Amino acid sequence: MAERAADVVNDVLAALADPTRRHLLDLLSASGQASATTLADGLPVSRQAVAKHLAVLDAAGLVESVKVGREVRYAVRPEALETTARWMAALAADWDRRLARIKRFAEAAEQDRHHPKE
Repeated sequence: MAERAADVVNDVLAALADPTRRHLLDLLSASGQASATTLADGLPVSRQAVAKHLAVLDAAGLVESVKVGREVRYAVRPEALETTARWMAALAADWDRRLARIKRFAEAAEQDRHHPKE
């Protein structure tokens, strides 16, 4: 994986480690755009805490902010999630290949055990 993509994946995984940030992404995905105040209304944390979580999501490239009048609205940016999903899919495919190879070796060993070569 290229260094830049690795950095994106690391930032995304670190940001998504927190359940409040994952919940904020869910809320933003459902609503399209929302302010920190609006998001805080549905959460058991303060508006300031939401703003800090949104800053982490923004730094990871998961949300973008747009100023509308005096309000800052946030929306999901899918690019970083897509990069992370591609990395995870490649990782899963690599493990599938490894496990298939182990299965073939185990089956061959079992076959040799039952039918030893003379």
